[in-house]
Amino acid sequence: MAKEKEVIRLERESVIPVLKPNLIMTLANLLERSNDRKEFLKLCKRVEYMIRAWYLLQFEDLMQLYSVFDPVDGGQKLKQQNLSSEEIDELEQNFLSYLFQVMDKSNFKIATDEEIDIALSGQYLLNLPIKVDESKLDKNLLKRYFAEHPQENLPDFADKYIIFRRGIGIDQTTSYFFMEKLDIIIARIWAYILKLTRIEKLLPRRSSARNKRDPKKNDEIVTEGEQNDFYVERIRIENMHISFRNLLSKITIQEPTFDRIIVLYRRSSPNSNAERGIYLKHFKNIPMADMEIVLPEKKNPGLTPMDWVKFLASAVVGLGAVVGSLDMPKVDLWIFAALSTVIGYCAKTYFAFQQNLAAYQNLITQSMYDKQLDSGKGTLLHLCDDVIQQEVKEVIVSYFILMEQGKTTKRDLDIRCEELIKEEFDTRCNFDVDDAVGKLQKLGIVARDLYGRYQCVGLKLANEIIGTTTEELVLKAEQSTIAS
Repeated sequence: MAKEKEVIRLERESVIPVLKPNLIMTLANLLERSNDRKEFLKLCKRVEYMIRAWYLLQFEDLMQLYSVFDPVDGGQKLKQQNLSSEEIDELEQNFLSYLFQVMDKSNFKIATDEEIDIALSGQYLLNLPIKVDESKLDKNLLKRYFAEHPQENLPDFADKYIIFRRGIGIDQTTSYFFMEKLDIIIARIWAYILKLTRIEKLLPRRSSARNKRDPKKNDEIVTEGEQNDFYVERIRIENMHISFRNLLSKITIQEPTFDRIIVLYRRSSPNSNAERGIYLKHFKNIPMADMEIVLPEKKNPGLTPMDWVKFLASAVVGLGAVVGSLDMPKVDLWIFAALSTVIGYCAKTYFAFQQNLAAYQNLITQSMYDKQLDSGKGTLLHLCDDVIQQEVKEVIVSYFILMEQGKTTKRDLDIRCEELIKEEFDTRCNFDVDDAVGKLQKLGIVARDLYGRYQCVGLKLANEIIGTTTEELVLKAEQSTIAS
């Protein structure tokens, strides 16, 4: 049924999409000697304990700062501290600085206008135009932050809210999509009638607030011929051959998803009392074409101006057909055909809107109960754990390659780490070798020679260099207590 393939090119990310226990046990089992496996497992634990200790103070500062900006009870804590407005502003900026650093370490990226345009260039399950009520959003918090910390490719709405995204997945839905198919058939018939009658030239064309981009005419939508990039296919009803024959058959549509999305914003204050609460919403598996469901402070959807124009134009055409038939002694069949098409189109517009509105409400409910992972402090705890998990996995993979391969350059290490993840776990990622090597050097278990090559120490020596951690002493004490 597909008329054409639509493939979206996406940047490969630095996230290692493998569970840490699975990663560690798989690499340990690749070692031939049991003593090496034992030392390797010990090293992995010590690496994690050390990395947790490094980030502990930073994460504590982050959580302490957010406690006064938590929308739930942060206002009370701010009043208790009796801070001036300037002091609160400084605390806000400190919190955002910590937050953006953690986001970067967790491999979250700010969604750009271009990425959002590409994502929303099609429709998936949500078929209504959703807009943000910008009057309900604060415009000073993020504006001040980006004035002090300028970044490239910020979206147009960066002064009101920020969308962080990470990871790519696939969502498929199989159904009859009866109303959607009928909508396409009627719309194509209507477009054909408008073309024949040349009325289409009188109707306004859709426009965008930004320069409209045709995704099929830029580098983001490409053919499948190139092999060095990451591609995800988008299967939409609009690109399928729909007819009355296959109207009652099931079809499967497919849309790329953002595996994780975090939205940051602050509500505006309706009165003189400044609203200081900072909102963080954490979502999972959001289809790119339905990204609107994560937007803050959404307006209630309604018929678009274009829908009203089409609706009124249909009524005028229908009225003209009726008036014209009154002057004729014998009514032609084409008048009945045109009139029935107009009535059908008006009915289609109304019922399609009602169906889309019900689907929208269902998606919003689903996003609240199924797709929203957490908010506020819970989101920060997720982020802190993500940082530790990713850092540990990067260090373990890079050390394993150095241990097995010996001296190597940073470039070769990067390639070998990506190859290992592909061979053992059948997944790809853009390995962050700079961060991994930096951590290994900080641990003191990797050194660089005069030629720029890196070499690690042996497993036993690596464990001795890191030494016994506090966590190990606590576990040993607990075991002694249980034994006694």
